[in-house]
Amino acid sequence: MTTMDIRASETGVTRLFHLDLPAEAVERFTTQAGTGEYPLSYALGAEKLRPAFVEVVAIRDLGGMSLSQYLTQAHDVTGRDFAAMRGQIDALKGHVVILPSQAFGQTAQTLTISAPLRWIGTFEEDAPKTKSTPIRTESAKGTTPRPEPEEDPLAKGGSPLLRAIVIVATALTVGILLYAIAG
Repeated sequence: MTTMDIRASETGVTRLFHLDLPAEAVERFTTQAGTGEYPLSYALGAEKLRPAFVEVVAIRDLGGMSLSQYLTQAHDVTGRDFAAMRGQIDALKGHVVILPSQAFGQTAQTLTISAPLRWIGTFEEDAPKTKSTPIRTESAKGTTPRPEPEEDPLAKGGSPLLRAIVIVATALTVGILLYAIAG
């Protein structure tokens, strides 16, 4: 049995497994049943396996394309390990299971691979080579000043509605006092 650790933060990794089953048994093994039974997940010893990211390839369906070419074009697999294994990969017959990092749903887990699966290799996907240059503009230097907080007009009694109420109340009070004195 082969064991391998999957990190929750893993990205850009593709795992290749040979599936040693007759063609008529492949679909049943690699499809999650409505009851939740999932033989592929059991053979991987996976805690979480997302069926939408599991790819099962019948090598004969690739036609004139080799499996290594397919992995390069479909999964951006490159690197020395992959180049060294091209012959072994292209010699495979039958069906293979391809599992990109997304198939494990960002769940840390330890796989324990059992029959009818046989691990072929784990390969890095080609990461884009990005190069950034430092920004040298004035606005990129230092920190930006904090804007002064706006004054709350209510804190100074500056609400127009409040002013109108105070004016009306004052006018009424003065009017009542004048009426009382004159009357």
